[in-house]
Amino acid sequence: MNPSTESRGAAKRALLSLAIGSFGIGMTEFVVMGLLPNIAADLLPSLWASSQEDALSQAGWLISLYALGVVVGAPTIAGFVARFPRHRVMIVLAIALTVFNALTVVLPTFELVGASRFLAGLPHGAYFGIGALVAADVMGPGNRAKGVAFILTGLTVANVVGVPLGTFLGQTWGWRAAFGVVALVFAIATICIVFFVPEHPGSPGRTMRQELGVFRIGQVWFTLGIGAIGFGGFFAVYSYIAPLVTEVAGSPEWVVPIVLVLMGIGMTVGNLVGGHLADIDLRRTLLFGLGAMAVVFALLALLSFWFISLSLLVLIVGFVSSVLSPTIQTRLMDVAGDNQSIAAAMNHSALNIGNSLGAFLGGVVIAVGWGFTAPAWTGAVLAIAGLVIALLSYRVEARRPAALVGSPS
Repeated sequence: MNPSTESRGAAKRALLSLAIGSFGIGMTEFVVMGLLPNIAADLLPSLWASSQEDALSQAGWLISLYALGVVVGAPTIAGFVARFPRHRVMIVLAIALTVFNALTVVLPTFELVGASRFLAGLPHGAYFGIGALVAADVMGPGNRAKGVAFILTGLTVANVVGVPLGTFLGQTWGWRAAFGVVALVFAIATICIVFFVPEHPGSPGRTMRQELGVFRIGQVWFTLGIGAIGFGGFFAVYSYIAPLVTEVAGSPEWVVPIVLVLMGIGMTVGNLVGGHLADIDLRRTLLFGLGAMAVVFALLALLSFWFISLSLLVLIVGFVSSVLSPTIQTRLMDVAGDNQSIAAAMNHSALNIGNSLGAFLGGVVIAVGWGFTAPAWTGAVLAIAGLVIALLSYRVEARRPAALVGSPS
């Protein structure tokens, strides 16, 4: 089946199947953050009894391990499977996501759960990168971006519905219940992909060496740095949102899912607005977004002691941070030349390096005794660093002939 013969209903079913998987990915990546105190208390009981701050800091490694799995898996898997039929690759990736998240439900110790989180992160970037190519092809010429956007909608909806729901279930029935739901979502996605995603050939002549040529382009490294460091500020805040709500603002635990809904709403709107603004002026959107993110994080650190101001700022944090998501993705695609598929996957590697870096540094500043507002200050510093990298990137680009942009350097 090719896009011209694919019926409208069949195309929608294919996109929905892929979006279910992206919903599961959004849920498994972010639900940990709302349940971090519950996980720390269960898997690190002795440390939790002696120092909750130290336990939360160590539990934050689960976020970092998942992110590292994405970083390792995105280029490796995307490069290796480029020559295989893409619909079959998507089935295998969905099965892997199902199995690895199910392991998180049943493994008994912190170390083993950490290993399962690393494994669960491996298929993440390849799923989005290859899924975007399948979605664009299913929709056909003139509608490619709509197909990609539909898949990413699953990720944003996960932050509005899936993450708060998973947090509520985890607080009520134990944190493992949330990952049980995640595994079920991936199982449903697998079945739907098998039945509804049409056959889609790969690139039989494409080699790993050709795919890795993207790393010879200097502007790709600048853009990956913006995502890894600048966007890492968001994860420094998001990773420790639960103690910010309960310990700093003094709100009860059941308020955490509500705050996560506000974050998700901000992220959903910001993603849509960011795509529109990036089409108008990508450079200004990128620079303004990074600068605004630094300011908002500083305000969050100063005003999070009151629930009303905390809630408003969390909404704005979600909005401003997600304005950057499509902007960084577009910038990376612009500078990647012919290496579009691996660039799409590498965007998720960069963002998850930011996830790992932000979660790690946020845990460090908590562990040294600087308090639960310290991750917000850390996020502001990382956002400023990302802004500096962006300014340097454009400065270097301005000194090169336009014809060389996207060429190896």
